[in-house]
Amino acid sequence: MLNYVSTKGGIAAVDFETAILQGFAEDGGLFVPEHIPAVTKAQLCQWSELSFNDLAFEILSLYIDVSIIPEGDLKQLIETSTGTFSHPDIVPVVTLDSKTNHFAMELFHGPTLSFKDIAMGFLMNTMDYFLQRKGASVSLLLATTGDTGPAAAYASRGKKTIDCWPLYPSGFISEEQTRQMTTLDEDNVHPIAVENCPNGGDDLDIVIAQLFSDPKLVKDLKLSSVNSINWCRVMFQSIHYFYGYFQVAKKIEEEVIFSVPTGAFGHLFAGYLAREMGLPIATFICANNRNGAVHQVFENAVLSKHILQKTPSSAIDITQPYNFWRFLYFVSGRDSKRVTQWMSDYLEQGYVEFDDMTMKSMKQGVTSAAISDEETLSTIARVYQGSAHYLLDPHGAVAVAAANKLSLNLSCSTAIISLLTAHPAKFPEVTRQALQPDDSLPTQAIENSIEKMKCQTQKMLVCDYSELRDVLLVEMAKTEHKQVGCVVQ
Repeated sequence: MLNYVSTKGGIAAVDFETAILQGFAEDGGLFVPEHIPAVTKAQLCQWSELSFNDLAFEILSLYIDVSIIPEGDLKQLIETSTGTFSHPDIVPVVTLDSKTNHFAMELFHGPTLSFKDIAMGFLMNTMDYFLQRKGASVSLLLATTGDTGPAAAYASRGKKTIDCWPLYPSGFISEEQTRQMTTLDEDNVHPIAVENCPNGGDDLDIVIAQLFSDPKLVKDLKLSSVNSINWCRVMFQSIHYFYGYFQVAKKIEEEVIFSVPTGAFGHLFAGYLAREMGLPIATFICANNRNGAVHQVFENAVLSKHILQKTPSSAIDITQPYNFWRFLYFVSGRDSKRVTQWMSDYLEQGYVEFDDMTMKSMKQGVTSAAISDEETLSTIARVYQGSAHYLLDPHGAVAVAAANKLSLNLSCSTAIISLLTAHPAKFPEVTRQALQPDDSLPTQAIENSIEKMKCQTQKMLVCDYSELRDVLLVEMAKTEHKQVGCVVQ
């Protein structure tokens, strides 16, 4: 059986169910598998013609023992999690520019039009599966910078084992993203708009961290995490790297490049996981917006805290890329002592400086770029004005712009897949700013589910950031399900 350990090395190995329900390791580290399963060329050949769901089953079976989730149950969990997607391929690949061998993977065909639907649905359904088996329930507290909140709220709707509390910083996310949370007429979904958060989601993380630092609350609420540091989400996100590769590569062993819009680094780490398993990926492009937290590491060998800047690509407006610790664990040769020291330095000093050897390991097959707001908008306009009139969302535009910016340093014969992580209909104001249409937006910027929400009644609590902790404790105490608490980002 494949068990899971902490990046800080301070706990005994646990099974998959324990890792998922705990979320955070008890020593403050992140769960990782004892080893990363290796995939052979023969397996890749066998998998290359599979549907997304069948491919997901093959990959997940390497990480989840049948004693934890039997094969039939695992297949049903996968089918249920992708059953609400509007495209038969789940994550289709389209040609963005045939002249430059540039492709795009559309990850936004889920119910809330975001790539977060892909893994969040499976994680929520898996947690529900475990909780029903235990006769337990959760109070799910989540801080969102845009897409995680809607995905978590939708995936948890109607589940008797879960009460979902999406927190979002007022003014930092689009009206469309807000309404995806506030128009869900479900008794177990409780969105909270938090005012006066100068650093957006990073401010909300401070309150969440305070709750986790209270031993009594942790014990009484059994706090856990289902954010992108939860192993289940990272593991599931690795699947679409395999699926995209098979759509583009002309033969197995041909290498490709992935350009990934990056905030907390969970999505890019999932790709790194796929490559470590054996998927032939030549390079990852870490595509930051102007917050540039990870780009700063690759440029200056320093990970530091700094003031958040609001950009058109709001979902990756993150200055503390917490999944980066997982990446450091592996590139340092699983050196938990060094990871622990780096985390301590970051917490106490506000920055970490990396040595030359560590930087050399980090840069093997990874490059980065920081994209300005102007570059984001001009990329949306340029791609739309092309022959295909393809409309990018601002996060996909960051990925495409980074790929274009670094193209001279990459092999022109190697296919590039830019990951498009949200539907442009969620960001009409950004589209309007980029295209400056005379009147109406293009049809690609309109989606029926978004339009319907504009006429629906919103349900939410509103509180000031200074009162958030007290409001949470009072409101959560009113709900019936208080056995377990979970956190999402």
